[in-house]
Amino acid sequence: MDKLSGLASKLGGSSHSGGQQNSNAQNEDYVDKALDSAERKYGGGHVDPAKMRSTNEKITDTAREQFEGATGKNVPSKISN
Repeated sequence: MDKLSGLASKLGGSSHSGGQQNSNAQNEDYVDKALDSAERKYGGGHVDPAKMRSTNEKITDTAREQFEGATGKNVPSKISN
């Protein structure tokens, strides 16, 4: 939690923009949605997932690549694209 709060404070993510979040929701897969949910729950209200979209995309892409490298299996696009 402290890491997310610290990262959010460095990036200045404290305000919410509901309209932008709704448009991004159509392009998110399940892993992206799970990360956004965790940020909202454990971020102490300081993390705006819409502002963190590019960072979150890098995180989920890296996690997917690590999983595929370790298991040799592809992640279904419905779960992570």
